Amino acid sequence: MRIDLHVHSCFSKDSNASLDSILEHAKKNGLDGIAICDHDTREGGLACVKRAKELGSDIIVIPGIEVTSSKGHILVLDPDGDIESGMTPEKTIERARELGAVVIIPHPFKITSHGIGYVEGLDADAVEVLNSRCVTGGANNKAKRVTGELGMPQVGGSDAHEVKMVGCSYTEVDASERTPEAVLQAIRDGKVTFGGHRTPVSYVLKQVIVGRIKKAKLALGIRTG
Repeated sequence: MRIDLHVHSCFSKDSNASLDSILEHAKKNGLDGIAICDHDTREGGLACVKRAKELGSDIIVIPGIEVTSSKGHILVLDPDGDIESGMTPEKTIERARELGAVVIIPHPFKITSHGIGYVEGLDADAVEVLNSRCVTGGANNKAKRVTGELGMPQVGGSDAHEVKMVGCSYTEVDASERTPEAVLQAIRDGKVTFGGHRTPVSYVLKQVIVGRIKKAKLALGIRTG
């Protein structure tokens, strides 16, 4: 199955992507599933699970969080509770394990997007080695090389903040069943590969501008969609 493990919704301060449009584009772009990983909240993921059921969508939805640790971002998939931001990567992962979650290190060497800068020694199930929002190939290539040397499972994710980019990069998951539980277990078992391509630079720049406008409106107390 083809799953985009790194999607942002309007529950992130830097995205205006609605849940309905994400589900629509996931289907249109040939995905079997998505993981909604908003910044420091799982509300978007939980709401998307509910919305998919309401719409009768066959897209698998995994609720997640992109947690801001003291050194950068960590993807936590299907935690049974919230996770405090600002802890060390090790403490963040320890908390994620207590909550029964799958842990992925996203864009570890993309420092401009809060990459933590290392993966060795971390209790992660996989590492994102193809992040669509990397403007150049350097950070992704380093992630591929380092994880290859360490023998760590490699995955892809669009890091989409705009619906059109959902599924731009993705993870091929060899799961036993078409269920969230089977997808998560396949990631734990390392039955994953990555695919796709980088987001066009014009879209990345547009996403940055939209995100800054939304953050400014929130700071001023202006409601956004």
